[in-house]
Amino acid sequence: MERSWNGDRINFSLQQHLLIAPPDISNRTRILEITGVIVTAIGKFIVMDHAGWRFPFIAVVTISWIGYIFYRNQAKHGIIQYWGFRTDNFKTVMKKVLPFGLLAIIVIVCLGLYLDTINITWHIIPILILYPIWGVIQQYLLIALTAGNLQHLKRQNVGNGVIILSTALFFGAVHYPYHWLVTGTFVLALFYGLIYLQERNLYVLGLFHGWLGALFYYSVLGRDPFVEIFGKFIGINE
Repeated sequence: MERSWNGDRINFSLQQHLLIAPPDISNRTRILEITGVIVTAIGKFIVMDHAGWRFPFIAVVTISWIGYIFYRNQAKHGIIQYWGFRTDNFKTVMKKVLPFGLLAIIVIVCLGLYLDTINITWHIIPILILYPIWGVIQQYLLIALTAGNLQHLKRQNVGNGVIILSTALFFGAVHYPYHWLVTGTFVLALFYGLIYLQERNLYVLGLFHGWLGALFYYSVLGRDPFVEIFGKFIGINE
């Protein structure tokens, strides 16, 4: 009986391994996906930062990339699990990320107290609920499509250290010119890149991205993303 159970466990582990095995994706497709991420980042500077159209940009980017996810999953079955849209290793990744998250919360609160920038209101509640969705999309773009594609480029020998560092630099640069955001996202992406290349789970990374990001905005930056995103539509001025 014990041997049978062990055999089932081994088979299940093999199924998990096969589930995230790199699918046959051409370098051209991988490079095009990375290019799409870069174009999205450029659009962020133009539409969200310069024009101030935060909600329209987030909505269009979210809908567009979700559409791409569905399209690619129809064309290549199993690719969403390869990208990291999976729950089988949720607890394992949560155990790895949770200590980092708790440490980050302590650092964020201490920074906010030191800078005297803590500005937490009830607005943080809807942001804590909604931001993880945007966090998953960001992790999909910056980690899955960027780091993940770089990791599995054919006939290319790009080390994981180079992939993690370059992705973190890119992620930090996207948040220019806010120096605290640049620093925070750079550190976050270093850790996330390491975890992702080992485990490939976007749900945990996106969840913590949203929660830590919300706390960071209200504590260190002293900004109110709820007003910045929805203020124009509900009559609240920044």
